[in-house]
Amino acid sequence: MYTTSNYFVCSYFCLSLSSSQSVEEQEVERETTNTLLLLCVPLSLSLSPERKVPKPYRSGLNTHKASDKDLLISSCQMSSLSRELVFLILQFLDEEKFKDAVHKLEQESGFYFNMRHFEEMVTNGEWDEVEKYLSGFTKVDDNRYSMKIFFEIRKQKYLEALDKKDRAKAVDILVKDLKVFSAFNEDLFKEITQLLTLENFRDNEQLSKYGDTKSARGVMLAELKKLIEANPLFRDKLNFPTLRNSRLRTLINQSLNWQHQLCKNPKPNPDIKTLFIDHSCGQSQPNGARAPSPVTNALMGGLPKPAGFPPLGAHGPFQPAQGPLPTSLTGWMSNPAPVAHASASAGPIGFNSSNNAALLKRPRTPPSNSAAIDYQTADSEHVLKRSRPFGLSDDVQVNNLPVNILPVGYTSQNHGQSSFSTDDLPKAVVMTLSQGSAVKSMDFHPLQQILLLVGTATGDVILWELGTREKLAQRNFKVWELKSCSMPLQASLANDYTASVNRVIWSPDGTLFGVAYSKHIIHLYAYHGGDNLQDKLEIEAHVGSVNDIAFCFPNKQLCIVTCGEDRLIKVWDANTGAKQYAFEGHEAAVYSVCPHYKENIQFIFSTATDGKIKAWLYDNVGSRVDYDAPGHSSTALAYSADGTRLFSCGTNKEGDSYIVEWNESEGAVKRTYIGLGKRSVGVVQFDTTKNRFLAAGDENMVKFWDMDSVNLLTTTDAEGGLQASPCVRFNKEGILLAVSTNDNGIKILANTDGIRLLRTVESRSFDSPKIGAGAMVKPPSMGTFGASNATVAANLVDRVAPMASMVALNGDNRNLPDVKPRITDESIDKSRAWKLIEINEPSQCRSLRLPDNISAMRVSRLIYTNSGVAILALAANAVHKLWKWQRNERNTSGKATASIAPQLWQPTSGILMTNDISDRNPEDAVPCFALSKNDSYVMSASGGKISLFNMMTFKTMTTFMPPPPAASFLAFHPQDNNIIAIGMEDSSIQIYNVRVDEVKTKLKGHHKRITGLAFSNVLNVLISSGADSQLCVWSTDGWEKQTSRQLQIPAGRAAAPLADTRVQFHQDQTHLIAVHETQIAIYEAPKLECLKQWVPREASGPITHATYSCDSQSIYVSFEDGSVGVLTATSLRLRCRINPASYLPANPSLRVYPLVIAAHPSEPTQFALGLTDGGVYILEPLESEGKWGTLPPENNAGPSTASVAANLDQPQR
Repeated sequence: MYTTSNYFVCSYFCLSLSSSQSVEEQEVERETTNTLLLLCVPLSLSLSPERKVPKPYRSGLNTHKASDKDLLISSCQMSSLSRELVFLILQFLDEEKFKDAVHKLEQESGFYFNMRHFEEMVTNGEWDEVEKYLSGFTKVDDNRYSMKIFFEIRKQKYLEALDKKDRAKAVDILVKDLKVFSAFNEDLFKEITQLLTLENFRDNEQLSKYGDTKSARGVMLAELKKLIEANPLFRDKLNFPTLRNSRLRTLINQSLNWQHQLCKNPKPNPDIKTLFIDHSCGQSQPNGARAPSPVTNALMGGLPKPAGFPPLGAHGPFQPAQGPLPTSLTGWMSNPAPVAHASASAGPIGFNSSNNAALLKRPRTPPSNSAAIDYQTADSEHVLKRSRPFGLSDDVQVNNLPVNILPVGYTSQNHGQSSFSTDDLPKAVVMTLSQGSAVKSMDFHPLQQILLLVGTATGDVILWELGTREKLAQRNFKVWELKSCSMPLQASLANDYTASVNRVIWSPDGTLFGVAYSKHIIHLYAYHGGDNLQDKLEIEAHVGSVNDIAFCFPNKQLCIVTCGEDRLIKVWDANTGAKQYAFEGHEAAVYSVCPHYKENIQFIFSTATDGKIKAWLYDNVGSRVDYDAPGHSSTALAYSADGTRLFSCGTNKEGDSYIVEWNESEGAVKRTYIGLGKRSVGVVQFDTTKNRFLAAGDENMVKFWDMDSVNLLTTTDAEGGLQASPCVRFNKEGILLAVSTNDNGIKILANTDGIRLLRTVESRSFDSPKIGAGAMVKPPSMGTFGASNATVAANLVDRVAPMASMVALNGDNRNLPDVKPRITDESIDKSRAWKLIEINEPSQCRSLRLPDNISAMRVSRLIYTNSGVAILALAANAVHKLWKWQRNERNTSGKATASIAPQLWQPTSGILMTNDISDRNPEDAVPCFALSKNDSYVMSASGGKISLFNMMTFKTMTTFMPPPPAASFLAFHPQDNNIIAIGMEDSSIQIYNVRVDEVKTKLKGHHKRITGLAFSNVLNVLISSGADSQLCVWSTDGWEKQTSRQLQIPAGRAAAPLADTRVQFHQDQTHLIAVHETQIAIYEAPKLECLKQWVPREASGPITHATYSCDSQSIYVSFEDGSVGVLTATSLRLRCRINPASYLPANPSLRVYPLVIAAHPSEPTQFALGLTDGGVYILEPLESEGKWGTLPPENNAGPSTASVAANLDQPQR
């Protein structure tokens, strides 16, 4: 028998350290290996057929190929539809007999390991090709299975060279291929080297049974297959999905039929000549006349189905390409990092394909036949889910509904042929405002339609109220903190204390505005209505000129984006001024920035003076796009009001100007508008309005275009006196237009509705302050152009779909001195002389929202690391997030604090800790996790298999226990990390031994899923709680059930059918709290005698979670109304209430509240909250206070109600 591996593989798999790991990573992994013996599950060291490879452990992440470039399309980040597209391409290539291309794509994608191809290469001894193919799926040092696979291959190659007496080749293999294994077992490497001294290596006793080459390869191949099947990195990659023949061709045929349905005059037998452009029946294009823009023509209902296309032949040739496809401008978004939404693009490239937008079209005539087949895709599903575009009325909104939910009835309006009149454009001059210096930038208030912000060439910032033509406020250029500025800026100001305003812009809600200056700095002002402006932030943002500024909302945190002469783009926290991101990659000064979002994915476009366009995600990875603007011009980008159409306008060094619309799905110019002057002066500026019109200042006039027509619609010179390339700015309703003049002034142009609005305001008498910050001026009814009766704020918060509100509690095992039975109620507390502390303002506590650039989903689980230097969260989308605090002069302990922002930590590989979710929706899963004592690893599940992650590398060590049933709660045994109590959705509790991969016993006593587990190492018991509101006690010696208790629901309170009940032990390991949405109760184990019960006021809403402080002296309780209560643990008395206004920003449109709460392991007054919007906050009392409220007097705790407590929970006999 072939038993060489008995000798040559021993000792290799006791070590799993990668030679490329850092010292810190190696120490953590070595510690993990020693403390968690499951990593030392013995792998068969013999390749003898009598020995079997143990049961496979599967991983949820493929951790190879972790370069920045590859991360974007790695298997852990690629959307499921993109992954399926690769399989469709593989099937197509195989059917077309492109054999080499098939295997190349298999290797590069890493999605499918073709075992048959692998067998052929091994059988033929194509060792270089074997290793090259394997490299697409794993590396030598990924895990012990991979190491053994590569060792077996290289050892066989070495022995074959020896067998052929080719000692030179054998030495080369020894040095180049086998030397890497000497780091793990030097003695073994020496033994392999000694084979060179033998005339026949079979003289070695270990190799005496080595047969011929063919049989040796066969034996090795059988063992390699076992290793590959056991290797977690090959999970779900060994089976090709079941597909119908020519599935990709079928989808193309369906697409062509769908395109044909949109033809205005469909031909019975259409002639398809190319797939490179959309089909349309006509004569002027290869596929007929180009179909109307799918972005702008809404399909209102089923169209008559014309004759379909003959299916593409199974092996029929495609038409050759006529030229290279344009580089994608936004294709980098087709496979974004995991985001919190269910829809995914089914288009070829881009995050909002034209097919998606085509569902928003409207036919010119009502449908007469409903026989058309509607091929729905994930894109059409996305249209159903899109949040309502801001700035549109209900009337406009109904025209944007997808086909399958539109009401019956049709109007004469359509998006293909505009029914708007040029009279709807604001062209009448209604006033002129004098600025005193040349106007550089303007912006209308997003809510108050008559407030205009202006920045000038001398650095002045002026706020105008157009209704009264009054200058409400003015700020001249001044550096607020000159001493804190850099020396270059101080030197520049010493020579010339002037600066020009490059850009002014309002925040989405109009409470802030930013100013970018031509010298280094930006200013942020707070606006409180009327003339009430307050200095908020001064930031030295760039070296040299700050060319543009914009507001963005990554991770629902208001930020400022700036760009400058130093070729950088930077993102700043709009509240603190802290720098969040810095993007570099442009080779010229960055001219403009355009932050935007698609499907909850936040990103930034940037343009430079050399005409380069780049795009960035908030991840510091680098630019996702490198594209040329038309004419290599200095270009500004802008989206239409509904965010579906992208336009740009700019002027190059030769004076040629371009205004274009981009095809986002292809990254190419969709249409170029005609009418700009050939030799423009300065850079042409433009604006968009109402998803309908474009306006640009050029040749001393304002030029207008219909977005759907390249020809100039109309112009106006505004009665003369305009700049050569004037600034132009619409208000949000598009009924007013501000234009800059030659004499340092501004002309305000209006249409009929704008004139009516201004007259309405003029007729009012205003008291000082003029208009409150939250006031909203409503324009009158405006007919077809002004479709809205009220201004809708263009608030980015409104643009993000609200997160699902689900009450889910987090588990933590911590416990209360012996006290007399008593039930307290908040209403009793408030009647006493002792005063409950109410915290209502941010100034009354210290709070910090942790920075987050990963997609935001509600936080389901939250815990501090045992060392207190980090916080770990598990989101509803199965992704873990880890924040770490750094030790520095401001934070000498390096522990979590609300005073210093931590880092959202990721390993250098960039991978995410993502749980297996199987086939179920993560929203329906019950997430759970448990952290090891040394913080080295975390056990976690989100409805799928349980995963074990390395906390340093984020690698998946192993997965086990596939559902059903799924795990719903996890707890480590306090004395043995290899024993885990796993609560299941089927109401059972499995006691699992990780080391031997075995369920020791199964505990049954609950009737609904398990929602809480807590060990007591003093009493040697396990306490379990379930959605059945029952507590059970189990002995950890024999795992028998000792007793159980049913929670007593307070009178008048109704609990949800599956309300979670959580349990946590006090420090004394004898008392515990039971947390239910209706109450907090204290029990004494092991008899489960109820000692106290606290019922919150109904106005607070249900309890979402609660936890002991680290010293067990307080209990932190979170509520569905967003408030947090601090209870004294000994008496269950509420001593402090923290209201949401003290830590959450005001936003009435979003209902945000904490789902989980975690206590710091060594700071008794610090706790963290995980919110429904995905945010994580840390709260601490003010340093001057040092605590949350004052302890209530014990003799004032309310009447004794021992009898009530006894009645609530009588011991079982």
